[in-house]
Amino acid sequence: MSTHRPPTLAPTGQPSWRRRRFDPDHSLGLRLTLAATAAFLLVPFALLTLLVLDAWAPLHRLDTAITDALHSFAQDHPAWVVLMRVWTEVFAPMPLRAVALLLVVWLLRRGAHRLALWAATTMIVGGLVGPLLKLLVGRDRPDLLDPVARAAGYSFPSGHALNATLAAGVLLLVLLPYAGRGVARAALWVAAVLLAVVTGLSRVALGVHFTSDVVAGWLLGAAVVAATTAAFTSWRAGTGLRPVRPTRDGVAPEVERHPGTA
Repeated sequence: MSTHRPPTLAPTGQPSWRRRRFDPDHSLGLRLTLAATAAFLLVPFALLTLLVLDAWAPLHRLDTAITDALHSFAQDHPAWVVLMRVWTEVFAPMPLRAVALLLVVWLLRRGAHRLALWAATTMIVGGLVGPLLKLLVGRDRPDLLDPVARAAGYSFPSGHALNATLAAGVLLLVLLPYAGRGVARAALWVAAVLLAVVTGLSRVALGVHFTSDVVAGWLLGAAVVAATTAAFTSWRAGTGLRPVRPTRDGVAPEVERHPGTA
């Protein structure tokens, strides 16, 4: 007596979509993931912008409460104010742009022209979008009695937080191939996160930005980096270079050994 088994489907050998999203051998999944990340970051940014434009009372109360608390702390701790002032000046947009320019020049001298163009494009796009949004939103800065610091212009989004995020992302994704593994890689990640986070927090601590301004700057900066990285990975795929996982390998790991190919 013979037994009949139900037919089974032959394995296709293709990994699931979830695995393909971050698989260096499937560049389309990587590009779509990066593009989706940029879109995902823009959604909360857009929502935050609408709430600011609508002067949503709960957000205003939260912003005001945090600003008042940090302002009271700053008035009682002059050393804290000095530290925040030094940090916010050292990592202001113009010094960070100067560092990015030096990085671009260094990459060009090494023959990494595509990578240099990506770094420059990321900084320029973010640097142009920020001031434009400030004009469109037109949000005034916190109005405090006896302020510990002053800043000109509109408040939303924070230019310091935006440019620090852009610079942190560019430096991280360019320098990751040189960091190797282990402690050096972890230190580079920590430095990038601290650059973005502390720079943004320094603006709230000094009372020249609301918390929502800084969060918006972080979100917008991360979205710009993700979007330009997605475009760069598409460019890489078109030139026949092996796809990479940017957060692990950087955007052009071959630049360490063969700079002219990046």
